Amino acid sequence: MMATITHPPTTGAADRLSSLSPRLSLAPTDSAPALLDGAWWPRSRDLEAELPSLTAVLDSLWGRITRITVNPTQWPVIPRKVTVAGHVVKVGWFRDEQDPNELLLLSYRAGRWNLLVVPPQTAPDSAAWLMAAASDPRGVSTASRLMEEAARLRTLRDADRAVEAVWESEGGHKSRDAAAPPQVPAIPAST
Repeated sequence: MMATITHPPTTGAADRLSSLSPRLSLAPTDSAPALLDGAWWPRSRDLEAELPSLTAVLDSLWGRITRITVNPTQWPVIPRKVTVAGHVVKVGWFRDEQDPNELLLLSYRAGRWNLLVVPPQTAPDSAAWLMAAASDPRGVSTASRLMEEAARLRTLRDADRAVEAVWESEGGHKSRDAAAPPQVPAIPAST
């Protein structure tokens, strides 16, 4: 499920980021519990600018989000609080206890959710794969395991492209046998 929200345009850089719809993919709400409840692909590493739009969408789906935790290895600055639609969300961090590629969200009434955080600089095709894998209700991989798998797939894809480039540069399937006569286009018979 893709959740989106729109806000009126604003002026500041942080305001522009928070006004954009979050890139979010969530597991179906009626699915069996998985290790991840979906994925979030922020546009930057600025939590203060990114969290308001994410939390605003999730508040309407999961109940008011009251606390968020992250691993500080992925975020240069972690604000202690973020204001979202008239309420304050506390932000904390755990270095050793939390997967570095995961965001934990807590709702006072409804529970807890774990989202894979797709790095902002991720290529769109890799991000799409990660978001689909993280929102799969049968998912059994952790956030870091999915990131490792995406890196492995990227390496394989890049190797395939390199082999294809060599093939093409050496003639590949586009060259024809030098001994074969040139192909002549068919000319329609005149009547």
